[in-house]
Amino acid sequence: ATNIIAGFSTGMESTLLTVLVLVIGIVLSYMFFGMYGIGLGAVGMLSTCGITVSVDAYGPIADNAGGIAEMSHLDPHVREITDHLDSVGNTTAAIGKGFCIGSAAFTALAMIVAFANAAGLESISLLQPGVLVAVLFGAMLPYFFTALTIRSVGKAANHMINEVRRQFKEDPGILEGTTKPDYAGCVDISTRAALKEMIVPGCIAIVSPVAVGILLGCQGLGGMLMGALVSAIMLAVFMANSGGAWDNAKKFIESGQFGGKGSDAHKAAVTGDTVGDPFKDTAGPAMDILIKLMSVISLMLAPVLVQMTPILNFLFQ
Repeated sequence: ATNIIAGFSTGMESTLLTVLVLVIGIVLSYMFFGMYGIGLGAVGMLSTCGITVSVDAYGPIADNAGGIAEMSHLDPHVREITDHLDSVGNTTAAIGKGFCIGSAAFTALAMIVAFANAAGLESISLLQPGVLVAVLFGAMLPYFFTALTIRSVGKAANHMINEVRRQFKEDPGILEGTTKPDYAGCVDISTRAALKEMIVPGCIAIVSPVAVGILLGCQGLGGMLMGALVSAIMLAVFMANSGGAWDNAKKFIESGQFGGKGSDAHKAAVTGDTVGDPFKDTAGPAMDILIKLMSVISLMLAPVLVQMTPILNFLFQ
């Protein structure tokens, strides 16, 4: 329990410095070229795509190398080396996710401004009930989206465990090392879950801007985008850094610290890593896609919404 608490506090604390850097970047960009400067800032961060991808790829390559070394029955020292490299990879991946979060924030902000211009909005007043309702709804969306993605990971993991247990039960030779397990069955479960379980979250990202735009109009949709942007940035930073911290804590203990493998500390670290994986590898990166996708859809809807009267128009009177 204390390991989970420490991971949560580490991730939440990390939002402070990240947001400060983002705020400074936005202010400086605006001081030089206004909103166009913020757009240029987004393009500038996106121009680091090659570096970001290579940094993100480092960790999985080292992790997979360790798995291959273990399955190939290589010298245990090889696994120790790859574990150290994987720990470095977790840190570099967190840095790469920071770039992704920053570029997503800049891009989404520029798109929101473009949406406001396309919709003819000079300002969005939080004093209007319709806008306030939309801001709250938008702030909720990343949390609901995260719940769906994390739950999907849990469901897929349970299916995988049941498949492994079935193979052990039907073929005792797997545990004895005389026969090989059916790896394809596990891969099939993971692949199907990755595709099937993302249908509902994807539909939510597409349908939400359309529904809010029809109900609350352009001002309400602008409020929803701002609420989602603020909420998603905090969640993305929190989950990326918490997950990386839990993973590295496990690697640190497996290196021989605090009792090493098999100790109570290691068992706690495994639990933390199990929580952290869907945080840093699934839900966290998905936040970037969520805010950018909703911003793009809203920008495309703006010319249509301008010609419509919101269904809940009375909230703006």
